[in-house]
Amino acid sequence: MKISPTILPLLALMGVSVVVAQALPHAGKGRARRPIHRHEGPAPHASGRLGDPLPDLTQSQLSAFTDGLGEFESVETADSGLGPIFNNTSCANCHTAPTIGGASAQVVTRFGRNDNGVFDPLAAEGGSLLQSRAINPAVLERIPVDATIVVQRQTTPLFGAGLIEAIRDQDIQALANRHKADGVLGRAAMITDVTTGDERVGRFGWKAQQATLLAFAGDAYLNEMGITSRFFPTENAPNGNQELLAQYDHFADPEDEVDPATGKSDIDKAADFMRFLAPPPPPHITAEVQNGYGMFVRIGCAECHVPTLMTGPNKIRALDRKPVTLFSDLLLHDMGSLNDGIAQADALPTEMKTAPLWGLKFRAPYLHDGRAPTLPVAINDHDGEAVPARDRFNKLPAGQQKQVIDFLNSL
Repeated sequence: MKISPTILPLLALMGVSVVVAQALPHAGKGRARRPIHRHEGPAPHASGRLGDPLPDLTQSQLSAFTDGLGEFESVETADSGLGPIFNNTSCANCHTAPTIGGASAQVVTRFGRNDNGVFDPLAAEGGSLLQSRAINPAVLERIPVDATIVVQRQTTPLFGAGLIEAIRDQDIQALANRHKADGVLGRAAMITDVTTGDERVGRFGWKAQQATLLAFAGDAYLNEMGITSRFFPTENAPNGNQELLAQYDHFADPEDEVDPATGKSDIDKAADFMRFLAPPPPPHITAEVQNGYGMFVRIGCAECHVPTLMTGPNKIRALDRKPVTLFSDLLLHDMGSLNDGIAQADALPTEMKTAPLWGLKFRAPYLHDGRAPTLPVAINDHDGEAVPARDRFNKLPAGQQKQVIDFLNSL
């Protein structure tokens, strides 16, 4: 069982533990809408701090960001449609470090089995995602006995998500087609965006399984909180047991309804918050950081962790043709032993999306499952297409290795 090239881009930076479920109040017929949560404290504004909205937003967009932040922080209950199986009660409960919208060390569990090299998500038994909590202990999910793969994934940060969404599909595809050193390949994840029906390049999630923030929000509401929506209208059955679902699910689907007055539902508001959330603030550039960046490029890390991409034309000024210093090509790469063995959307079991490095200093432990307590360990755990760059790092003198780590810790 598997238990888990130049200095210009740098200068641009300046501008499975199953939780025992707590029994919750038994839901009545029909979804009781919770009171609208208003974000406490002064209205957020762009001041260069982590968790701020993007600069150059209109007043209407700032209001959408604030409303979305309130929704992001709101806590679901059994009376508002939570469950019957779920992983947490609020977006902000997982995306919390070091502030709302960030990552966290919280993990979710995925499972499946490998049948002669073919991944089986055990969908009929509730896979591949385990919901580790429930509104009633009677419906608490268990890892099926026939699962041969059990892995964990950490929460990903959302800072700058709107900028990532605004990168054109063809620009990500061009990164896949460009010549790369060291035999590095990488391919764009091609998925059908559930919100439009269009074939798009995936970019959100460890497996690049979603292309848009609205789809990303809808997926999370369903799979992490058990809230169905117009795009994800089918409730998860506990370990695939439809009889248990019928017994404990007391709300008509979809549960997240569009408000006729605003034209938005909860997932739209959450998507607004993510779309207008600013990227991490730029690092403080020192000589050590600058030298470390040069070494980072020289040893080949930037073949996958591409320093800067650009957004395309966008009707939202704050997203229109902006540099995105995320240090990722957003492509799927064969990572050898550094994979989770899960096939998801277009991603094969050995493939993972290049994780963006901006905001890295805020999110230890590292890698998709948190296996690496330090950055040197994370680098050494790289495998597959990353082996040449990893090996070059290991051959550097200690002082130059430190410069690379200093650079990474500045992001």
